[in-house]
Amino acid sequence: MNKLTNITDPDGNEIDVGRQLRTLRKEKGLSIRALAELSSLNFNTLSLIENGKTSPSVSTLQQLAHALRVPITAFFDTRPVKKSVVHQKAGSRPRVTYSHGMLEDMAAELNLRQVQPFLLTLEPGADSGREPIVHIGHEFVYVLDGYLTYTIAGQEYLLEAGDSLVFEAPLPHRWKNSGERASRSLLILCPADENDHPSEHHFVSKERKAARESSG
Repeated sequence: MNKLTNITDPDGNEIDVGRQLRTLRKEKGLSIRALAELSSLNFNTLSLIENGKTSPSVSTLQQLAHALRVPITAFFDTRPVKKSVVHQKAGSRPRVTYSHGMLEDMAAELNLRQVQPFLLTLEPGADSGREPIVHIGHEFVYVLDGYLTYTIAGQEYLLEAGDSLVFEAPLPHRWKNSGERASRSLLILCPADENDHPSEHHFVSKERKAARESSG
């Protein structure tokens, strides 16, 4: 399971996911029971998360983000004031750590609608799953360290440090760390619609993908 191990804010303090969830839920005018129905999660599970009694997995966060119609980075946001300029020092970005890597938000506190920049760290063998990813807009990836293989519409592209790739995101695509060590990449998702959250397609856990494939 892609178990969530830690979420920290720019100051390195652990974020109270339950409090963030409660805030987002109330902003949407939803009861816990209504959110449980929308997310297909158990009422008691949501109650435990909101009260800090249990930690959610990455898959659970993805389901909640989808149900609340917010990007997963909404769970990073602990500061209500949005900025016009965001300067981040290395190692200080809001981040989610999970079993096969780490995702860092490079635009925390900036209200971006058309661009979603991330710093993606992947352990060897980590991939996006068997099912191709399809979403609107464009996608840009620049490899900083290690290797990353993208398969786009059946064509394979092997990227190493310094290589980049830009493509139309409706083309079916998958990615995998094809190297023998961790890779680090700059990933920029550019949705064509502000209501679309392409990060949801990229970072759903393997367990949730498997469940989708078996039900299909």
